[in-house]
Amino acid sequence: MKFVILGFDGPDGEAKRKIHRPAHLAKMEPLDLQGRVVLAGPLSDKTGSLIVIEADSLEEAQRFAREDPYTIHGIFERVEVHPFIQVFPKER
Repeated sequence: MKFVILGFDGPDGEAKRKIHRPAHLAKMEPLDLQGRVVLAGPLSDKTGSLIVIEADSLEEAQRFAREDPYTIHGIFERVEVHPFIQVFPKER
């Protein structure tokens, strides 16, 4: 199943990102190597990040979001996790 993770930055999010980005990417890397990251990146208006992952359950996706260094270190002031149905691009 796919899940959208929306991380909304707190007031010091931009400054803290620079410090904790290596740990955040290290957390993402194993999932990416497993082919479970659909897409991920910061929002260009600097309000947060969008991550779309494959996970076995909502609980697994929520745990992943909770354990992300951006959440732990307060870059993300608020995190939302939603089940997602991909329409485009069509899966091949």
